[in-house]
Amino acid sequence: MTTALQSETRSERGKNLARRLRRNGRLPGVVYGDSGGKAGRDAVAVSVDPATVSQILHSDSGVNTLIGLTIDSGKPNQVLIKDFQLHPVTRELLHVDFFRVAMDRVITVTVPFVLKGEAEGVKMQGGLIAFEQREFAVECLPTEIPEHVEVDVSSLMIGQGVRVRDVIEGVAWKPVTDIDTLIVHVVAPKVEEEPEAEEEEAAAEAGEAAEGEKVAAESDEAGKKTDE
Repeated sequence: MTTALQSETRSERGKNLARRLRRNGRLPGVVYGDSGGKAGRDAVAVSVDPATVSQILHSDSGVNTLIGLTIDSGKPNQVLIKDFQLHPVTRELLHVDFFRVAMDRVITVTVPFVLKGEAEGVKMQGGLIAFEQREFAVECLPTEIPEHVEVDVSSLMIGQGVRVRDVIEGVAWKPVTDIDTLIVHVVAPKVEEEPEAEEEEAAAEAGEAAEGEKVAAESDEAGKKTDE
């Protein structure tokens, strides 16, 4: 997914300015990376529309959305969201960081896994799905970032699973995460010992202890009679 976003430069920084920007319906941010100027790798303080950023973050591609970011009246910069901050209570966006990307250079991004289908081991054997790895790192060009990677679990029985190496055939990206990493598998349900069985076992142990005490008492009594 690619979207456009307009930003305005801000000459001042600080908490007070940030609060004032948010009160005025703007979101403070910073753009990092090579802008093509003499400074090379520089950072530009900007403000953007929080509603548009929120829409991007809640889209299918999320932080992997390629954004055409225009700063003031300049040409669009191709950027990705590097980081963002939310209020711990209201979940309001407080700040966002962008980084510029070169369209001809490979970058590393994190992509989520999405499970597809219902496992046979769940339907037929009563097993449970164990989703062990929910995302992984890949290398690719900015235009080839996948929104997600589907993992079909339909044929899995208890004891079977899917690893990263099973989902990389014919793709444009290269996995950075170890290809032997287990993504998902079907496990047998835990068998809990029934309370009745536990009570019977406890009663049996108590009976054995009582019997032992009885035998010991009888032995002591017999010993006393012998002494007399």
